[in-house]
Amino acid sequence: MNTQPQPGRKLTPAERAVITALAPSVTAGLDDALVVEMRDGGMGSIRFLKGSDRRRSRSIAEAEYTDEDGVSVSIELNVDERDELFELDLWKVDFSPLRRYPNPKDLKPLK
Repeated sequence: MNTQPQPGRKLTPAERAVITALAPSVTAGLDDALVVEMRDGGMGSIRFLKGSDRRRSRSIAEAEYTDEDGVSVSIELNVDERDELFELDLWKVDFSPLRRYPNPKDLKPLK
């Protein structure tokens, strides 16, 4: 099992579009944000890199969409205890990998 930390990468255009659609007020800093892919079985979740010893504090936006195989996907944008972006959590209810990353027009806001 590989325990080496993953190197950070910039947001993809699709990730940025989903974050902006979920929370338009948090666009500052997205150009320079570094993220790592979470080990979630290919569901597409990412965690923002902003130092160590951070914990999820709360959700600031929630949505859902239906993947192209008809399975529902829950999306949650979370911040840490300093209200800085912590993770974009995607959870496909059957735990299978995403077939298609969501477009903003696919999202059905829950919050």
